[in-house]
Amino acid sequence: MTDSHNKRDFDLLDDLRYARIGTARLSPDGQSAVCDVIQHDLENDLTFTSLWLIDIASAEARQLTFDKGNNSAPAWSPDGDSIAFLSDRAGKRQIHLLPVAGGEARQFTHLPQGVDSQPQWSPDGATIAFTAGILTEARDPAAPYRVTRTIYRFDGIGYLDDAVQNIYVQSIGGGEPQQLTDDGHLDRALRWSPDGRELLYLAAHDPDRADLFSPKIRAVNLDGKIDEILGLDWGFVKAADWTADGGRVIVIASSGDQPMATKDNLWLMDRDGTNFENRTEDFPLGVDIQWFPAFSTGKLLKSESQAWVNVVNRGSKETWSIALSGEPARQKLLSGERSMTLCDADDKQLLFLNSDLTNPGELHTAALDGSNERPITSFNAALMDEIAFPKVEHLLYQTEDGVDIQGWLLVPNSGEPPYPTVLYIHGGPHWWYGNTYGTDFQMLAGAGYAVLFVNPRGSTGYGDDFATVLSGQWGLLDHKDILAGVDHVIESGFADPDRLGVFGLSYGGYMTTFLIGHTHRFKAAVAENPVIDLVSEYGTADMCIWGAQSLFGGKPHEAPDVYHRSSPITYAHLVKTPTLMIQCEDDFRCPIGQGEQFYAHLKANGCHVEMIRIPGMSHTGTIDGPIYVQKAQNEALVEWMDRYVK
Repeated sequence: MTDSHNKRDFDLLDDLRYARIGTARLSPDGQSAVCDVIQHDLENDLTFTSLWLIDIASAEARQLTFDKGNNSAPAWSPDGDSIAFLSDRAGKRQIHLLPVAGGEARQFTHLPQGVDSQPQWSPDGATIAFTAGILTEARDPAAPYRVTRTIYRFDGIGYLDDAVQNIYVQSIGGGEPQQLTDDGHLDRALRWSPDGRELLYLAAHDPDRADLFSPKIRAVNLDGKIDEILGLDWGFVKAADWTADGGRVIVIASSGDQPMATKDNLWLMDRDGTNFENRTEDFPLGVDIQWFPAFSTGKLLKSESQAWVNVVNRGSKETWSIALSGEPARQKLLSGERSMTLCDADDKQLLFLNSDLTNPGELHTAALDGSNERPITSFNAALMDEIAFPKVEHLLYQTEDGVDIQGWLLVPNSGEPPYPTVLYIHGGPHWWYGNTYGTDFQMLAGAGYAVLFVNPRGSTGYGDDFATVLSGQWGLLDHKDILAGVDHVIESGFADPDRLGVFGLSYGGYMTTFLIGHTHRFKAAVAENPVIDLVSEYGTADMCIWGAQSLFGGKPHEAPDVYHRSSPITYAHLVKTPTLMIQCEDDFRCPIGQGEQFYAHLKANGCHVEMIRIPGMSHTGTIDGPIYVQKAQNEALVEWMDRYVK
């Protein structure tokens, strides 16, 4: 126990005890919301997703699905009488329809390959659109396989020929689904036109291009006629939707040959892909939208006059409105030391997920001007009431070349300063930490460690100059920014210089291995799915051909010095820090051969190193994978730090 209220520290399993809300949508009358909630049954080693109905006025929650399967991606019918959702209760994931007034859900689709995207009701409620894979028999994974795609596999998806997504529509009245597209792309993010005559969508993963993150914008009508509105050469598109009257298209994207991590703007364009208008050109932070370059994208919320967007600003995610007509204008609506992810809006209210350092998120509503905010769910309240969370120290320090860096320190409830401290490095490198829930943070603090996390150069939320400066300079600037943060908390009396550990996943793993090749000050290091050798990464990872020009200034033969000086493998022979490698074997973003190289070099040069291999998991498997995988990572991370830092 840690305080007079008999609360306890966060333990190894508490991260798995949190409920996590995914998709959330307002009912057509605005009186209810439906959401899917991921929960873990730790006793039976089972993860399941349920649908819940939330009454907006009373904040009462009613569970709609009770099977221990996966019921997700709910969508209201236009009349509010039914909810379409995805469920694997019949084996393959299919669309089911649930009457809101009560009764059993009925299976709507019966595709042998299953359905892969959230159902999209037509404006008149007569048809549902969705995406699904090809109808041919699945490829035998043991058989020889010819590869022709430029990028032929993608992390979290697998081999792209097996994951092609086509668009289908199916009448509510019955009948077989009608296939509208068949072009070898992964079609996603479907949006009905207001008149219900066509579907706007993103066509991703062109078979002949390496632009795996940037999709084309297309429209298809109900006869299967496809119009290409915007091709791959225009820019890096994250989302697209019709304006409220259907007259133009709203696009969230960064344009042209801008460096990676350049801010995303909100654009308007005509239906034929011309007459572009940048509504946020003078906004230094740009806009943020929840997206994933596979099967889905965040919902773009708009009215006739404005759009509502998220904005990442110095370690927080805020809510802003952007004017869609007249002089460009914007207004901050909701802010604070937290992270808000917009889910839905109607003519009266916003629905969003509210997260902070202690809670992965609860649903809130607010008026369209940001007033009258109130929580409407409390799935994690009982768990949080048991826990004594650590104190948060807000940090601001300067590097030796005069750059301001923002950071945070979780101070453990037990022990006395200076504390054993774990430096936790974010991925990306174009990502951010701050006032949002982070996996492992609370667990490490509960285990008695101060937890340091900072936003070095390359992080987002501080403007383009700050975010794009790492082009051709991976590791060179940001490792100094990070070590300056370590020095800052030591000088402030929080961190014990003789009890320091370092951890990171993805680019955080890269930076972990880069740091221990440049300093011996850390007593322990844990590198999870890192990048180690930029040359071999270029030829084996799913994104490096696409990103090489922006990230490193060219291909390996065009910029050999950049690849050499920024690769942790270059300095591996200098490492003395006891190092644990955590490797997901099906990681296509940072393939397992990267960690294997580092492991071999450390072994050969007498540094103590061990490796945990996780079969069948992709890049983020220890965050969103099965319970036993998340447990294994939690236990290994704390044990390694306890062994060498404490």
